[in-house]
Amino acid sequence: TNASNDLLCQATKLSSALTSGLFCGPVPDSAEVSDSSSSDPKHRVAPRMFKHVIGHDHVDFKTGQQQDAAQYFQYLLEKLDRAELGAGERLKSKDGSDSVLTTSHLFSYKTESRLVCETDQLIKYKESPAETMLSLRIPMSKATTPDVEMPDLKKQKSEESGEEDKEKKVVPTVTFEACLEEWSASTTIDDLRWPHLQNSISSATTRSRFVNFPRYLLVHMQRYEIGDDWQPRKIEVNIDVPEEISLQELKGTGPQEGEKLVPEETEGGGEATSAPAAPTIDEGALGQLMDMGFTMNGCKRALTAVGGSNVEAAMNWVFEHSTDPDFNDPLPEGGAGAQESASSDSGVDEGVVMSLVENLGCFTVDQVRAAVKHCAGAADRAADWLFSHMDDLDGAIAALESSATASASSEPKTKTPLEDGEGKYSLVGLVSHIGKNTGSGHYVAHLKKDGKWVIFNDEKVALSKDPPVQHAYMYLFQRNDTAGSPHPAY
Repeated sequence: TNASNDLLCQATKLSSALTSGLFCGPVPDSAEVSDSSSSDPKHRVAPRMFKHVIGHDHVDFKTGQQQDAAQYFQYLLEKLDRAELGAGERLKSKDGSDSVLTTSHLFSYKTESRLVCETDQLIKYKESPAETMLSLRIPMSKATTPDVEMPDLKKQKSEESGEEDKEKKVVPTVTFEACLEEWSASTTIDDLRWPHLQNSISSATTRSRFVNFPRYLLVHMQRYEIGDDWQPRKIEVNIDVPEEISLQELKGTGPQEGEKLVPEETEGGGEATSAPAAPTIDEGALGQLMDMGFTMNGCKRALTAVGGSNVEAAMNWVFEHSTDPDFNDPLPEGGAGAQESASSDSGVDEGVVMSLVENLGCFTVDQVRAAVKHCAGAADRAADWLFSHMDDLDGAIAALESSATASASSEPKTKTPLEDGEGKYSLVGLVSHIGKNTGSGHYVAHLKKDGKWVIFNDEKVALSKDPPVQHAYMYLFQRNDTAGSPHPAY
C-alpha cells in the first residue's frame, strides 16, 4: 500500500495523533527552544499528508486558497465513504458481522415530505435520500434588535465627541428555534405535475420532517447572501443557540389513518419514461456557486437545470428559484445520478470522453473513459488525473478497476438501517468563520470536552471562556442517549 496516498492510512494516523495524547505533551528538555514562552513549531505535527490525499484530485481543494468548510466536510465524507467501501478485508466490523458502517453513517438522516394536492386534497409522502448536514436559512424577518436607551441623546454625544463613525453597529438576533420553524413550516409549490391527474399541473402544500435522528447532527447556517455587486457577503446576525435542543416534535409519522393518499405510480409509467437525461454537473462550476454562499443541493439543482456547467445561467436560475421550498433538498434518487449513469454502459458521458480524446490527443478512449468515470464526469479533473499518472497510466487504471470491483462487491453491506433515537441533542462543537466572505478569512473550531469549551485555532489549543456560539457557521450536536456510549460497530 502506498501509505502517503492511502486515505484510510492517513485518516488513521491523524485520528491516532489526535486521541493518543502523544503529541500534546511538553517540549522535551533536551530540545532547543527558540521561544521559551511557547512550544517550538518544529515539535508540532501538521496534517499536510491528510490534506493532500483529500484534495489532490479536487479542482478547488488541491489549492491553498480559502474554501468553504461545509463544502469541504461533505466532500471529506464522500471520500471516506468510497475508501471504506472499497477497503475489503482491511475494515471489519467489531461485532463480526459483514456490514460496513461508513463514517457518514454517524451523521446520516432522512427527511419525509408530506405533499397535499390542492386539486383533490390527496396526500403523497416522499422520503429523501440520506443527508449528512442540515442546512438552515436564517429568517431575518424574525430578527430582533436590542433596545437602545435614549438613542437621540447617544447620537448627540457621539456627534459632539466626533465619534459618530465609531458608534458600534447593532447586530440583530435570530433564535435557533426560528430557523428550525422556517425549515419545517408548510410552504406552497406552484405548477407541480401530478401523474394521478393525467400529468396535469396543480399547486401543493408541503412540509418536511425527520425520518430518523442521527447520532451526530451537523447544522449549517446559511450566513452568506449575494450582494448588489453579485459577490457573496456575510449576513451580520447573531444566532441564539441553546445548549440543549429537542427535535422530537419534528419527527415524521408517515401516512395516518383516515388520510387519502395519491395512488402509487406504476413502474415505467408517468413522465419517468419521457424525462430527458440529466447533464453531468461540472465540479468547478459547483465550487464557484458554493463560494457565493449557496448550498450544495441548491447549486446542483441550478446546474442540472441549465446544462451542468454554465455558472452565469445557473446563478440566474438560483435568483429565480432560491425561494422554492425544495431548493435545498437533495436531488431525488433515480433522478440526476441515475440518468447520468444511463448515458452509457460505462456510466460516463461519451460526449465528454470523445471531446477529451480529441483535445488531449495522447490518450486512448478507454484511458479517458476510466479517468472521467473516476472523476465523476468532471472533464478538467479527468485531464489532471491523466497527466498526473502518465508514468504508469495502465497500472493506475488497473488499480481504479480493482477498487471499483471491491466497492461494488461490498455495496450490499451498506444497506444498514440508519441510526435512530430520541430527538434530544446537546451542543458539543462549532465552527466559526472570521472574514467577510467564503473566499477569505479564517476558520476556528470549538469542542466541548468534560463540560468545558476548548478552542482549536491551527496549532493553538486552549480553554475558551467565551466561545462565539452566536456567530458560528456550523454547529455539531450529539444525541443525548449516545453520550458516553460509542457505536459498538466501529
